[in-house]
Amino acid sequence: MTFEASAEQVKNLKTSPSNDELLELYALYKQGTVGDNTTAKPGMLDIKGKAKWSAWDGKKGIAQEKAKEEYVAFVTSLVTKYGLKA
Repeated sequence: MTFEASAEQVKNLKTSPSNDELLELYALYKQGTVGDNTTAKPGMLDIKGKAKWSAWDGKKGIAQEKAKEEYVAFVTSLVTKYGLKA
């Protein structure tokens, strides 16, 4: 499966993934499409923004192609776990 197909497929899961799974999806997607995080860290009051920033920043150094491969594998595991809407 391609990266783009996985990005579409994840939108059709029967059940929403956990917050940790969503952060992993976000981080791998951003690393795969943008590369290393070079944005400024969000302020203390932006809890959600900080969590997303930290998750993405944790992928620093992973090549974009490798991140895309990991994203596809992770989406595949989520599809197995949650199933897809009919």
